[in-house]
Amino acid sequence: MKRLLRGVGLVVLMSVTALIAGTVVPRPPWTDSRSPDAAPKREILLLSNAIHTDIAIPVDPDLLLRFGFLSAGGLAIDQPGVRYLVFGWGGRAFYIETPEWSQLKPLPVLKALTVDRSVMHIERAGGIDRAHPAVTPLAMDNAGYQRLLQFIEASFAKQGDMPVAIPGAAYGQNDIFYEANGRFNALLGCNTWTSAALRQAGLATGWWNPLPATLSVSLALHNDLPDR
Repeated sequence: MKRLLRGVGLVVLMSVTALIAGTVVPRPPWTDSRSPDAAPKREILLLSNAIHTDIAIPVDPDLLLRFGFLSAGGLAIDQPGVRYLVFGWGGRAFYIETPEWSQLKPLPVLKALTVDRSVMHIERAGGIDRAHPAVTPLAMDNAGYQRLLQFIEASFAKQGDMPVAIPGAAYGQNDIFYEANGRFNALLGCNTWTSAALRQAGLATGWWNPLPATLSVSLALHNDLPDR
């Protein structure tokens, strides 16, 4: 029994150490030396809950054109009142089959803890309160913004030249699921995808951020975040 307890304690200690190191060690390990006023700023929003993060991007004509395939797939994005497109990546079974905690099922949880296919989730949204505790405004230059969009676009799996919508997969009238590139697992999941996307935009994150809390802390540690 003592050996078992020591083993459990060692695993817990290693896990906590990895989470702390993954938060405080920056990735990339250097920062951009350009003046913060050297280029125009673009702002996006990081949306967080207890286990998942999304990226909300303000709608403009270029964004609507770039992701116009969403309308063809069944989510009209050029509607009055649409202010943001919200993008997230995650495990197929858990993401699609668990819109609410009350709908949690054993099989999607098992797949999330092992390996699963991945999906993109896109939601159209109206105004989002920048001051809400679950919202983190993030600024970048235009080049970083374009790299972010390229990263998001490349996350969609395609058949020919077109991303593949998943028929009947949605939480309601304002969202849609698409097939995605990459495999999901608990160690390299939705929040590490978000971290990678933000690094493409020129932001520094922690080296490994599997949780929304560690990602938020690492962004605050390694970047000058906009005022709310």
